[in-house]
Amino acid sequence: MARTVVISGGGTGIGLAAAEAFAADGEQVLLLGRREEVLARAAERIPGARYCAADLSEPQGARRVAVFAEREYGTVDVLVHSAGGNGRLEQQPGFEDPLDAVAHDWTVNFRLNTLTATLLTEALKDHLATPGGRVLFLSSIAAYRGSGSGAYAASKAALHPYTHELARQLGPRGITVNLVAPGFIEETGFFGGEIPGERRQKLVAETSTGRAGHPGDVAQTLRWLASHAAGHITSQVIQVNGGAERGH
Repeated sequence: MARTVVISGGGTGIGLAAAEAFAADGEQVLLLGRREEVLARAAERIPGARYCAADLSEPQGARRVAVFAEREYGTVDVLVHSAGGNGRLEQQPGFEDPLDAVAHDWTVNFRLNTLTATLLTEALKDHLATPGGRVLFLSSIAAYRGSGSGAYAASKAALHPYTHELARQLGPRGITVNLVAPGFIEETGFFGGEIPGERRQKLVAETSTGRAGHPGDVAQTLRWLASHAAGHITSQVIQVNGGAERGH
């Protein structure tokens, strides 16, 4: 029987690759995001996919998705949190006081990467399949080593304790909760355009595999964690970075 897979940020990058992977298995896919036109184009590429546009960093957006999912599907089997991104690509107002700029940067990153995940999870928590539900968060290599933006790294790292707490909370219902932490992934729009050649070479050189990651690398990891084969794996962080960050 086909499962219902809800994917935030499902219109582009890793989220879209995950949607295509799950749809290839015959799953019902619901795409979420802020931009309706982007979701509509993505849904056209995926057989049977539907979409719901909402700002998941706001409670009313998460509520809207919960109402839609309950009405149209009843139960959510897999919840994938791919919404988020580099806060520096968002609109940047001019600030005279540098502290105002810092407050804005941290607020934007936590709204994009933390609130979108936590609000949607809390809104859909009671609708998760019991047993067999899967909740999957997207963290980042930056959560371990920092990045060019401390605010972005911290907003991803904040999902780790939330995941562990949620795993303990939902485990008795037979629901697993895990994180996937990608390293350098091309073809996502995270950098806002083509990454400079020198920086790309440096990031690739950090890997043991000698290549950049692709959205499909992460999508297939999410697909496996959502499978029945991974039913005894929960409260874990799975790194997908070609060995750029080792262990943990």
